[in-house]
Amino acid sequence: MKNQKILYISFITLIVLVLAQCTTDEPLFFSEEGEELSGGQGTVFNISANAFSFQVPNLDDQNGLLFFTGNSLFNQNWVSSPASTGARDGLGPLFNARSCSGCHFKDGRGRPPEYVGERVHGMLIRLTTDNDIYMGPTPDPNYGGQLQDLAIQGFLAEADFGITYQEIDGTYPDGTSYSLRKPTYNIFNLREGNLTATHFSPRVANHMVGLGLLEAVEASTLLMYADENDADGDGISGRPNYVWNVLEQTNTIGRFGWKANQPTVRQQVAGAFSGDMGLTTSIFPNHNCPPSVNCDTIPNGGTPEVDEEALDRITIYSSTLAVPGRRDWENQDVLQGKILFNEINCSSCHIPKMTTGSHPIEALANQTIRPYTDLLLHDMGDELADNSGDFLATGNEWRTPPLWGIGLFDIVNKHTYYLHDGRARNLEEAILWHGGEAEASKEAFMNLTSIERGYLIQFLESL
Repeated sequence: MKNQKILYISFITLIVLVLAQCTTDEPLFFSEEGEELSGGQGTVFNISANAFSFQVPNLDDQNGLLFFTGNSLFNQNWVSSPASTGARDGLGPLFNARSCSGCHFKDGRGRPPEYVGERVHGMLIRLTTDNDIYMGPTPDPNYGGQLQDLAIQGFLAEADFGITYQEIDGTYPDGTSYSLRKPTYNIFNLREGNLTATHFSPRVANHMVGLGLLEAVEASTLLMYADENDADGDGISGRPNYVWNVLEQTNTIGRFGWKANQPTVRQQVAGAFSGDMGLTTSIFPNHNCPPSVNCDTIPNGGTPEVDEEALDRITIYSSTLAVPGRRDWENQDVLQGKILFNEINCSSCHIPKMTTGSHPIEALANQTIRPYTDLLLHDMGDELADNSGDFLATGNEWRTPPLWGIGLFDIVNKHTYYLHDGRARNLEEAILWHGGEAEASKEAFMNLTSIERGYLIQFLESL
């Protein structure tokens, strides 16, 4: 009997010890299966300065070779015509960058210039006088659709611009202080006198990863997330932008750019060649010349200057850049931040997970991806408004940017400037600038404890 009592006590003691061990060592929060695979099979695990520059691992050999040559073209400087043998010519006469990588350094994100005259930064200013919901913005009659601060020899750049910032102090409900910076833009050294444009929209270049995967998401999936009239009453009323698709000669859903104003990767690439570098393609065969510049007198680099082979290869390259995998996705603080992200309704616009459909590049098809976007337009409030319409997008509306890769900007591009104009100096400031449809989520973030806000930021940094 005594031995039985000892055995019973020992058994109870063992149970208590086991439970105590579970209490101290077992995780409270659990990651989802495959959560770290942001781009599905198109995910790479690399946290170096080249984290945005790898091809998707499942790419076939033929497209892998085209990716390699596309990478070379993406990074190559273009020059004015005529050029020496082997050079890519036709640049300008007015432009913002000499290469794709001039704006997307290491396939990453641009930033505002740090001083007047800094030429390599990855930011431009769009100019519009009006907007047609079917054909898009009306450019300035003298300066065109965007301000071009560079020119080839013998021509004058359109203008320079500078930025000044006003610090706006604020306080969280728990007493913690913060400061936001509000930009003001000054355009000067105008070549043709005053601007006619009434709207100015600064835009920084987005990072390039996962573009082909976003293109492969079916339109029906995006429409499933749309709620233009806020039928469910949650205050979120995302809607698609329908934009002019040159190849299809009709308006289709826009997916790329800050206002979702480009429908495909190929047209986005061709638009950048035209607007940013002054180069013609089969999609945009005419020189991007304002009326005050006679482009007919300028030697060009061919008709078109970016031939179909080069356009194909840069499109494939841009479509198949792999998405960096998550870091610390099983960390308890990060997982708690994810729960808070969902609880304060950030996930209503930044949709965590979706599936791609068919795509000409097989590696991009039928993938479960975690881009944290719905690719829809949302009213972000007056403070972030540029007052520039862009097809269906109003001056207050912006496309939900994908969040995958945002925790690596500092490593790849040596800065942490967020939002369409880079005004936010970190992720916390980016959240605090949210308004409009995101106002309730911002207020909920502000009402978290400082520790909880830290968890949510850690989660975002893991993406």
